[in-house]
Amino acid sequence: MSDRYTIARITHDGDHFEILTKPEPALAYRLGKTTTVSQVLATETIFTDAGKGTKASEERLQAVFGTIDPIKIAEVILKKGTLQLTTEQRKQLVEDKRKQIVSFISRECIDPKTNLPHPPLRIEQAMKQIHFSIDPSKGVEEQSKEIIKLLRPIIPLKMEKITVAVRIPAEHASKAYGSVKGYGTLKKDQWQADGSWIAVVEMSAGSYGPFLDTLGKITKGNLEAKMIK
Repeated sequence: MSDRYTIARITHDGDHFEILTKPEPALAYRLGKTTTVSQVLATETIFTDAGKGTKASEERLQAVFGTIDPIKIAEVILKKGTLQLTTEQRKQLVEDKRKQIVSFISRECIDPKTNLPHPPLRIEQAMKQIHFSIDPSKGVEEQSKEIIKLLRPIIPLKMEKITVAVRIPAEHASKAYGSVKGYGTLKKDQWQADGSWIAVVEMSAGSYGPFLDTLGKITKGNLEAKMIK
């Protein structure tokens, strides 16, 4: 279409159903930022071919969607169908996904030579060499694992999990609890008689440094932490 309108479409048993949408509200809806379908629609008409202006029959709409209400039908199309993106929207989504992938690799992988995570800038520079086409509709972890395989000839990468035991003094324990859980999987935890909190958490090796930095700031350095395997 154009940057003024985009199309959302769905196919059912060979029949195509399309709606004309406003680009920004439609994308916001798909991302869960807008809840009102009426704000998304450029027109409350269900088409079989929006480009040609061919409308869907009420009989077919009733048979497929169980209603002829355009708002209810549009909601189904927006949630389950595909949404056309403008060039600028796609560019922004790819860039956002790229940043998430770089963050994932930096967090989940280490340099096996140093046992330290690679800086994000090093990962970004290496990614430029492999010319990987990022798909904004695919998950971060799925694409990251493909990219890691391609990056290994360029920079050494190793995905490794570690288990860390930590003890937080009573005065910082409640504040630190959420941060500890945010870095990995809590395997066990226990509150002590003196109010302190001990926990065992599994995390990616690349998260260990940021984990210690975060807890160090919360506790002002007053904590105990060690890798146990």
